[in-house]
Amino acid sequence: MSQGGASPALAAAERTELTTNQDLDPKRLREAFGIFPSGVVAVAAEVDGRPVGLAASSFSSVSLDPPLVSFSVANGSKTWPDLRRAGHLGVTILAAHHGAVCRQLAGPPEQRFDGVESTTNDAGAITLDDGLARFDCSIFREVEAGDHTIVLLELHGVEHADDSQPLVFHRSGFSRLSL
Repeated sequence: MSQGGASPALAAAERTELTTNQDLDPKRLREAFGIFPSGVVAVAAEVDGRPVGLAASSFSSVSLDPPLVSFSVANGSKTWPDLRRAGHLGVTILAAHHGAVCRQLAGPPEQRFDGVESTTNDAGAITLDDGLARFDCSIFREVEAGDHTIVLLELHGVEHADDSQPLVFHRSGFSRLSL
């Protein structure tokens, strides 16, 4: 980018170079997107009498009125078709010590909850007992967006008692915040 004293022509040339760069292959995009750190959540529910869940690093608050949050899920997900059938979903913001749990939630479906302490509410939403915050949600809307679907969730309940550090996904790996 141009520095304060660069000529307008040079600044325009730099902008043109940036906006005409067509090197948008998935590997380079993943690297560029990975520069931005994000928190990680577990999204889970009881479906047909068994726990079903996944980890997502695209969680975001959306609205206070109505209370909405979102996450994105790959259109090729084998878990989402089952999970989206649940009446309520639990969303847990993962803590810094949840790296192994996060990897487990991305592993074989039948082992995702092995040894993971969780609670299932009356509506079937599953949350991890030691998460930073836990939400009871239902699907508000799904928006197709390229190779992912943005899932908007309406909040029905929230619990947050933990003030530990969050699990952070950065440059395709887990990190911790340093304060």
